[in-house]
Amino acid sequence: MPDAPVHAPHGQLPTGGTVRPMTRWGTPVMHRPQQPVTSYDEELATLVADMVATMYAADGVGLAACQIGVDLAVFVFDCPDDTGTRTVGVVCNPVLTLPEGKDRQLDVAEEGCLSYPGAYVECARPDFATVTGTGPDGTPVEFSGSGLLARCLQHETDHTLGTVFGDRVPTKARKKLQKLMEKAAPDYPESWPA
Repeated sequence: MPDAPVHAPHGQLPTGGTVRPMTRWGTPVMHRPQQPVTSYDEELATLVADMVATMYAADGVGLAACQIGVDLAVFVFDCPDDTGTRTVGVVCNPVLTLPEGKDRQLDVAEEGCLSYPGAYVECARPDFATVTGTGPDGTPVEFSGSGLLARCLQHETDHTLGTVFGDRVPTKARKKLQKLMEKAAPDYPESWPA
């Protein structure tokens, strides 16, 4: 994957962060709308760098602040689209736009979450998504994509709204998800991926 072309329309991801333990589903911060980012300061820069380090340590394609226990509407991502091109970015206060009417096509594919590690079930989502917001320096950003990138933008924006993807699947799939997570739990101690 690191050899894939990288699209960084708003700059590369920060480096030098500290890997933090992953916050799990069931923790209150995961299930409520996050606080808007209002200060584009050193504290935010450190948080974003830590989020990037944690995402890579966990082999993820996206990570929201609530997933490391921080109540702030921001996510980072490094995710391929359906052409294999990786897009990287940071979005504060994301606003999601999805196709409507005849332009809306659902993509049914396996989805997982770093805050519910080791478990994947099918989840239907629109096959294209656009997210707008601000970057870590407060400038406007916009990202659009198809394939896994569309899924990632929707999944991470959901986190900032207090929604986990388990909320979007039928009860039967949610039960399967829980069984898979419990089976994988020994591979993901509380401190994972730190």
